[in-house]
Amino acid sequence: MRIATLAGALERAVGRIEGDKRIDGIADKVTPILHRALPSGPVKDVASGTPLGHPLHPALVAVPIGSWIAAAYLDIAGGRGMWRAAQRLVGFGALSALPAATTGISDWLDTTDAERRVGAVHASLNTTALSLYGVSWLARRRGHHTIGVAVSFLGAGLTGAAGWLGGHLAYARGVGVDTTVFEEFPSKFTDAAPLADLADGALAGVAVDGEPVLLAEEDGSVRALADRCTHRGGPLHEGERVDGCVVCPWHQSRFRLRDGSVVRGPAVRPQPVLETRTQDGRVQVCRAR
Repeated sequence: MRIATLAGALERAVGRIEGDKRIDGIADKVTPILHRALPSGPVKDVASGTPLGHPLHPALVAVPIGSWIAAAYLDIAGGRGMWRAAQRLVGFGALSALPAATTGISDWLDTTDAERRVGAVHASLNTTALSLYGVSWLARRRGHHTIGVAVSFLGAGLTGAAGWLGGHLAYARGVGVDTTVFEEFPSKFTDAAPLADLADGALAGVAVDGEPVLLAEEDGSVRALADRCTHRGGPLHEGERVDGCVVCPWHQSRFRLRDGSVVRGPAVRPQPVLETRTQDGRVQVCRAR
């Protein structure tokens, strides 16, 4: 099969998942339960990767996948003397999949529409694969090595399919990607808005050279941040101010107005900060030097 043919077939398959609204019914039932189990707060921030500045899920999934791949290698090339080691790797992979799944749930709770549907199928495949690896571990433990190997290979196939969907979410749908990464702010001070628009603590959303910018006055200084939330692109100027921060209206990520740092997730990347100055009652901004 040619590369273009394979890629086209995969795109058609994932396109059907993205447009299948039947998945929404299942997701709607599961989401409230997961929100209660993983509410917004410090624990969810850790699961999102906020303290690290990068999503945690992609890092953690390497542990179970690596363990299961190593087990498969021992099954194929290790001989009878490696059966016990392969069994331990299968079990370790299954245990390490639990924190990886928790971080994935955290990310999935902040998705909607097509991303939510693909994420639901991704999670279903991984859950089934994890169950198969659990069966494989039990079979191996009871001395049924051949059955254990066969079941683990089925799990590996599902893990591969789930991994492809995970890659699609990150690289094709932008889940977990800083939404401001390609924004180009002016290198010279450029007119943005009247200073009067920032009276009484107002948050102003303006376009500067075609890029959305958030303006706010704080302690006599004008602050300017990228207006598109780094997490999922929410318009920050539609949010609210809380203790020197702006709260995203979509997922309640909180960014410090002074320096754009993340005070509360699920965002992991800080907001880009612009330099400001005021001339003749007008606010001007430029890319931070």
